[in-house]
Amino acid sequence: METESQLQVSSNSGQPKEGTSFFKACFNGIGMLSMPYAVSEGGWLSFMMLFIFAMICWYTALLLERCMNEQPLIKSYVDIGQVAFGYKGRAVIASFIYLELFLIAVELLILEGDNLEKLFPNMSLTIIGFKIGSKTGFVLITALVVLPTTWLRSLGALAYISVGGIFASVILIGCVLWVGEVDGVGFHERGKLVNLEGLSTAMSLFAFCYCAHALLPTICNSMKDRKQFSKVLLVCFVASTIIYGTVAVLGYRMFGDHLKSQITLNLPTNTISTKIAIYTTVINPFTKYPIVITPITNAIEEKWHLCKSRPISILFRTTIVVSSVLVALFVPFFGYIMAFIGAFLSVAISLLFPCLCYLKIHKAARRFGLELIIIIGILIIGTLIGIHGTYISLVKIAKNIKS
Repeated sequence: METESQLQVSSNSGQPKEGTSFFKACFNGIGMLSMPYAVSEGGWLSFMMLFIFAMICWYTALLLERCMNEQPLIKSYVDIGQVAFGYKGRAVIASFIYLELFLIAVELLILEGDNLEKLFPNMSLTIIGFKIGSKTGFVLITALVVLPTTWLRSLGALAYISVGGIFASVILIGCVLWVGEVDGVGFHERGKLVNLEGLSTAMSLFAFCYCAHALLPTICNSMKDRKQFSKVLLVCFVASTIIYGTVAVLGYRMFGDHLKSQITLNLPTNTISTKIAIYTTVINPFTKYPIVITPITNAIEEKWHLCKSRPISILFRTTIVVSSVLVALFVPFFGYIMAFIGAFLSVAISLLFPCLCYLKIHKAARRFGLELIIIIGILIIGTLIGIHGTYISLVKIAKNIKS
């Protein structure tokens, strides 16, 4: 199974510049929405974990680069897994990446439902005698709108349009600042210093924000001057962290412990700035959803040769979309699903796998020294956060399903 399509769906059409592609990879607009909620879960001291995760993930990204330098034929993340651990390593890493992509697609649908419901809370649909609530209705409408785009073979135009996600995030920050400063909400909440019960959730959400590692090897390989990889990577990680931190501080000071899973859901509904923020937020997933789903469908179609028949391909892609809709409807918990993705998948892809692959490929790294101590420390931290964060997120999901 190949993941190149996930990373460079616009490779056959006009691509953004390298710096833009890099920042798109490192910056997680969906995760940004939950940064205030993450800090409210863990308290102000958990805010330090954001910077710690940024440093650790920057370091593990450099480990991936060293793996590529060791084996010049490596083109993608799954190639690193194959060089290190053979076909099983490739299959495991690919499976984690595709599961992460599928759950992000689910998150996009939930995000649409949550935010559109805030704009139109009283809307309902009646289909064949069944009354459907506003959130469920908006999830279904979103899926119907994006469904035809998932049938496309080339998503070059959508990939290029998705650059607008960066500008959308800037608009969102401006709207949040405007609501706090001009619309009268203010920045009066003090919040908690630390909340031990929510610390695991906070760390899982921070991990989700730095889940770009699946993209980085392919982008590195496409650079004209690969020697600039570490410098560009550092700039993008610093810029992303500053944006995450800014949104987290603004949101937590505005709403404190009353924060919801997305900052947009806390904004007052009667202001123009809120409407701009929500409309900006809901537009982005329409281009991101097919880009996220396509690598999964392409990989399975290539594996089972489904792409030879166009009707079967369309039926299969529709089935994937329907399955994501079902998950979004039965598990509509944006924050908890994001925490699960962060703890179980992002920690593995961004922390554990890079360290394990590097130790396997780089025999010299196994010698006792500072580098080995750092890598072992990352493996221990990642394992603990992964196990505990996954357990906590699944428990919270289960409790909310029962209630």
